[in-house]
Amino acid sequence: MDIDMDHLERVISSIAEKVEYADLRAGTSSSGSIILKDGKIQEVKSGEAAGFRVRVLKKGSWGFAFTDEPEELEGMALHAVKMAESLRGDVEVGSLQPQHDKTSVKSSRTPSDVPADEKRELVFEAHHAASVDGVVSTTVSYVDMESSTVFLNSEGSFIEMNDSKVALFLNAVASDGTGIQFGHGSCGGTGGFEILEREDIEEFGRIAGEKAVRLLSADSPPSGRFHVITDPELTGVFIHEALGHAAEADLILQGDSILEGRLGERIASESVTIVDDPTIDGFGSYSYDAEGVEASRTVLVEDGALRSLLNSRETAFKLGLEPSGNARSAIGDQPIVRMSNTFLEPGDLSFDELVEDVRDGIYLRGSRGGQVDTGKGIFQFNAAESFRIRDGEICEPLRDVSLSGNVLETLMNVDGVGSDFKLGIGFCGKSGQSVPVGDGGPHVRILNAMVGGT
Repeated sequence: MDIDMDHLERVISSIAEKVEYADLRAGTSSSGSIILKDGKIQEVKSGEAAGFRVRVLKKGSWGFAFTDEPEELEGMALHAVKMAESLRGDVEVGSLQPQHDKTSVKSSRTPSDVPADEKRELVFEAHHAASVDGVVSTTVSYVDMESSTVFLNSEGSFIEMNDSKVALFLNAVASDGTGIQFGHGSCGGTGGFEILEREDIEEFGRIAGEKAVRLLSADSPPSGRFHVITDPELTGVFIHEALGHAAEADLILQGDSILEGRLGERIASESVTIVDDPTIDGFGSYSYDAEGVEASRTVLVEDGALRSLLNSRETAFKLGLEPSGNARSAIGDQPIVRMSNTFLEPGDLSFDELVEDVRDGIYLRGSRGGQVDTGKGIFQFNAAESFRIRDGEICEPLRDVSLSGNVLETLMNVDGVGSDFKLGIGFCGKSGQSVPVGDGGPHVRILNAMVGGT
């Protein structure tokens, strides 16, 4: 569906004088997905959608309305104004310079132009590669997303954005008749189908399958405090879940973050620098957030000190900070503070240097989920695969290993940061909303971490 830009500008103009602030987002999107279960196509889906949302601020309260019918825009905008008028709040957003821009993600093969047969060949290739001896089941999921979005506000901003993302997810299940184990893999990014064409899908699938089989014969883990090394995937999950969410300013204002009141304080070892950056090449990349704030690099922790937070316009005003460009949402949802690509910056140690000083420790690879209490600052994660470290050497494999502890204590105990770097892909849920994100970092050595069985 074509979007009438003049119509959108007339709607904003018609309500601008009635409110303290107003913005409008309009967009069209298309998506496709394939699910392959045990070598059989289980689901093929494609769809298109369009939407229009108006958000107004009046008397300190937000009014919000959404429709998928362009002819309803004027009435919808007035409804949002009346909604705000009926409330009494204390919201302020300050003022920003208007933005005029048009951005587009670079893509040599737009997903919607790729024949369905090529996408199916990709998922079958991953399935066959993962089906090594011992693997009894596989699930391969392919997904692509394209969108065109327009943002306008009463300050005079007018931004057009075109985005495209692709991803491939794989789960392999291995069994020896007495138990089962899992191997997982994911790849993709912001751009077109060429991202997956550059991947070695045979290696991608084989690694996941072999991991599941290897875990069948792995030992149960010891319990207690050990020096541990986390791989880039688990490093990223820890940074995202344990630090990233705690740095979201809405949680801080709700009193649900261990970082409340700690700006400027040292919260980690001096080797720790943590960044959120939607401008780099990652699955959580974008050019402007859902409030029309330009995306930018935010250094959350620098050399161990808490330097900044992730903000929307509303939370930034309340905390006396600058908006960081981290208000995100689908068009039909209220923008809330979200991460983008969040990672620990690499250091200067090789993997061998990280391992060689560990006499008795554990090497943790990958993630099988976990939980975090951002208010209490405690966490528990399950590693996908682990290995015992003895006298500086990687030794026997372990399975079902968990890492737990206090977030700030763990960050303080980081004593070695690798020179490698990898950014993973995924979707992050919060307040019933889901957005694509990236998280990662290098290999990291942590002293005296609490390890046990899941």
